[in-house]
Amino acid sequence: MLKAVCIGGVIASLFGCAGAGTRSCAPGYGQPVLVFDLFFGKAIPGRGDLTEREWLQFLDDTIAVNLPNGFTVFDAAGGWMDPVTRRTTREAAKVLLTALPDAPASLEAVDRVRSAYQIRFRQQLVGMTVDPECGSF
Repeated sequence: MLKAVCIGGVIASLFGCAGAGTRSCAPGYGQPVLVFDLFFGKAIPGRGDLTEREWLQFLDDTIAVNLPNGFTVFDAAGGWMDPVTRRTTREAAKVLLTALPDAPASLEAVDRVRSAYQIRFRQQLVGMTVDPECGSF
């Protein structure tokens, strides 16, 4: 299972910049957005890896529903260190990238996706990084 920790500084910066109007973008650079990277491990405890069919179903019934304005997904190879055994495990992963308005509702939508994956596929964590940017779509 891919395990990553959302860096404390990222969380602090997220809440520090959340909410329109707290940051401005130069003319022509668009509006303030938050760029979320989510890391979904494909190793499922007690069975084989997540299948492509399972991923596509999750994409349709959870990701697309919560992120209707768009996202990008790509395959990746990841690794994490088990905090108990201190051993590094490598596994296949999916990475999702989405840019959302700089507003509290954006984090809520992302958290719904993360929680649903954790519950459905018995994952301890879906890793996340967040960057405040400017964007136009």
